[in-house]
Amino acid sequence: MFFLVGFAFAGWMARIPHVRDQLGIEVDEVGYLLLAIAAGSAIGFLSASWLVHRFGTDRLTSMGLIFIGAGLSIAGWAVEASSLPLVLAGFIVTGNFISITNVAMNTSASANERAIAKPIMPIYHAFYSVGTVSGAGVGALFEGLKLDLGLQSTLVLAALIVAAFITRRHIAPDVVDEEDPVTMRDRMRVWREPATLLLGVFVLGSSLMEGSANDWLALLMVDGHGFSKTAGAVLFAVFLACMTAGRLLGVIALQKLGRVLTLRITFGGALVGLALVLLTDIPALVVVGVLLWGFGNALGFPVAMSAAGDDARLGPARVATVSSIGYLSMLAGPPVIGTLAAFGSLRQAMLILLVIGLVSWLLTPFTRENRLSGVRR
Repeated sequence: MFFLVGFAFAGWMARIPHVRDQLGIEVDEVGYLLLAIAAGSAIGFLSASWLVHRFGTDRLTSMGLIFIGAGLSIAGWAVEASSLPLVLAGFIVTGNFISITNVAMNTSASANERAIAKPIMPIYHAFYSVGTVSGAGVGALFEGLKLDLGLQSTLVLAALIVAAFITRRHIAPDVVDEEDPVTMRDRMRVWREPATLLLGVFVLGSSLMEGSANDWLALLMVDGHGFSKTAGAVLFAVFLACMTAGRLLGVIALQKLGRVLTLRITFGGALVGLALVLLTDIPALVVVGVLLWGFGNALGFPVAMSAAGDDARLGPARVATVSSIGYLSMLAGPPVIGTLAAFGSLRQAMLILLVIGLVSWLLTPFTRENRLSGVRR
């Protein structure tokens, strides 16, 4: 499921330069379009915790996957028809179900991690990254062949429908503690825990750096550094490949070094890479920066999910809270950057990522093992 969500979304985002050209809009207007995804995600996050509590993660994940594909398909055909209202409608549907599906997936993954007592959360997110690499590759292929985004989106939707029905039977149902069940009131109270919220601030920065790459890296390579559109899509795929490698290798580092030290090293490297991408005009250094940015930022989100889920009873509620902050940042932040780009350039607008990323780096101690297990209301 992680793979499929990443595949669908990244394949569409890899075509952003095509979207801009097909609709005849500027970078800041692309940002306004992407705000529709953020608006849809905000609606989804308001209901995600309740929906997980009410319907369970297995049903929500399968249903959400289909609606993500449907939203992207609507938006894809709307781009080819140059219909901005339909693009917005498709994006709202997509954002809504991306948020719900991701909260459900991470809640289920956190329960599995607690059950085996090993840091496997990055592996789940590595599958997401593999999906994004594959999706970006498909996007680059369709771009190189000059094929319609609508056709690409419809083929992806068909694959998601089949996959949702096949995989649902393999998702374990949620386990409920009958002696001390978590109420909806308990789920809402975790939003007032300072440690949980500071963990959310950490993941906000990490997610913003990841989301900005998902939405803007291909266009940044084209407009900011003079690469071709195909090369921009390829570099986006390279970034995602580095994210995948970082998550797979990160499991070893987490076992040997622990969460905090691992994140201080890797996330610091991501900030160095981001600085190279934004501050240098030398193509080779830009490519190195993309590699560091992807590899270094790989563990931020999954480790935050692990930290949020340490406590067996309130872990699911905290995972829902922290993941909501992270995904909202990932989806809402990049459009804001697009808006800021109207006052200068995309490279200049993305400099804010360095400041926010530094704040996140300073908050890495809040990911320490079992830090939230002792939190009491």
